[in-house]
Amino acid sequence: MTKPRKLILVPLDERPCNYEFPYLLAQGTDYVVERPPTDIMGLKKRPGDVEQLWSWFEAACEGADSAVIALDALLYGGIIPSRLHGLKPDELHARLEQLREIKRCYPQLKLYAFQLIMRCPQYSLSDEEPDYYADWGREIFRKGFIGHRLELGIATDEEIRELADIDLRLPAAVLQDYLGRRAVNIEANKQALELVRDGVIDFMIVPQDDSAPYGHTAKDQEKVRARIMALDLELKVYMYPGADEVGCTLLARTLNMAEGRRPLIYPRLSAVQGAFVTPLFEDRFFYETLKYQILAAGGLIASSAAEADLVLLVSTPGETMAEAVSQHHAYFSYDIHRNLMDLVEYGSYLLRHKKIPVAVADVGYANGGDQKLVKMLRQKNMLFDLAGYAGWNTSSNSLGTVISQATIYLHCGRTQVHLDFLALRYAEDVCYCSVVRGELSDGPVQEMGYGKYELDGPRGIVAARVQERLSEELVVRIDSPEGSVKITDCYMPWNRMFEVGLSVQYVPVEAG
Repeated sequence: MTKPRKLILVPLDERPCNYEFPYLLAQGTDYVVERPPTDIMGLKKRPGDVEQLWSWFEAACEGADSAVIALDALLYGGIIPSRLHGLKPDELHARLEQLREIKRCYPQLKLYAFQLIMRCPQYSLSDEEPDYYADWGREIFRKGFIGHRLELGIATDEEIRELADIDLRLPAAVLQDYLGRRAVNIEANKQALELVRDGVIDFMIVPQDDSAPYGHTAKDQEKVRARIMALDLELKVYMYPGADEVGCTLLARTLNMAEGRRPLIYPRLSAVQGAFVTPLFEDRFFYETLKYQILAAGGLIASSAAEADLVLLVSTPGETMAEAVSQHHAYFSYDIHRNLMDLVEYGSYLLRHKKIPVAVADVGYANGGDQKLVKMLRQKNMLFDLAGYAGWNTSSNSLGTVISQATIYLHCGRTQVHLDFLALRYAEDVCYCSVVRGELSDGPVQEMGYGKYELDGPRGIVAARVQERLSEELVVRIDSPEGSVKITDCYMPWNRMFEVGLSVQYVPVEAG
């Protein structure tokens, strides 16, 4: 019997998308995944115990074949602490240098790493940012956005007047704190690239969370990209929009590289213009990011379905992207400039007649699945025959998740682990993100005496109500004569409405 391979996972933070998703996907493979205990992972703005994380990681390397590591966790204690810390460049450098010793002790260990470029949200809200972002977030973003355009000589007169007004109002201490931290983080990004150059890190992704074409994040991209080019690392370091899906992406890459496989993936889009839509919270045409997501997972784009190992059905917007909670309104670009019927019929034909694996990237909307698309997939009885599905949060979050699941499907097939992860995606992406979250956030949560950013705890009355509503929506939108989805746990990880923590099972009728 072949000995199971050991993979170490250092998640970006403790949320299910980072801590659970890669772990769940790996259960269908021959990898045994070790991840840090939850009590050293931190909680939202409270950083994880970095010293304990390093100690755990070093001990876990014994006998491991590969590791997927979020450098932001090992440097700052998580994604949110990376925006709040007061660390100095030499402290971060010392932490990164520990990887050299680990690689020296375990030269066989393949290190797949990712490290974010710090985001700059367009709105004033301090839920995931420094406290002053509640008052000055919009101004910080606009100053960077307009200032960048001014440097490029493309700022309008109106923007220049707005910038002058911001300079009069934005406190110097606030801007100094914000820009100072960005500068420190970028130095850490550059130092990590040296570890790739020296062969310590085998492959690296630099994802951009909530990116935009101009501004602080875009300018920081330029600095990191210049360093990548100077070190000749273009084929070893990818930089593209994303964040919380990258653990899954690197898991898929680990598996493909270990097996020596390059799955050929043929994308079929629902809209002619879909390739040229710039998704919300991203900085480039959709199709350019799609290429990166497939490459990063270890695959290649196929030129036709005939040569493909997998066909990826991609539901894009027809013109511009809207939020999933708005989909009950009629939108010309969604109803006229794309064709979901063709997408579903084509996928059904491939599954039933050509026996080609089919996955669905549900990226027509931001922050939730497309109810019309899922309804048609259900009518065709395709939901649990797919190689993968995702439709949560940003376009890149969904792409990375579904491509990873589909890649693992090519290795492992239609296992119970695979079916359970499909069930999780339908419960979370469709029923929660598109339906229940908005429904409960806009009134019922307030009537209970809470707010959508501050609930009654991870497992309070709100969580119980969420589970109740999700169970009802699953019956209506997902369950079929062949099987149903059962929720075994439901909680609110960050005590807010934005994300939900779920454990679910797909229960075939014959097993019921």
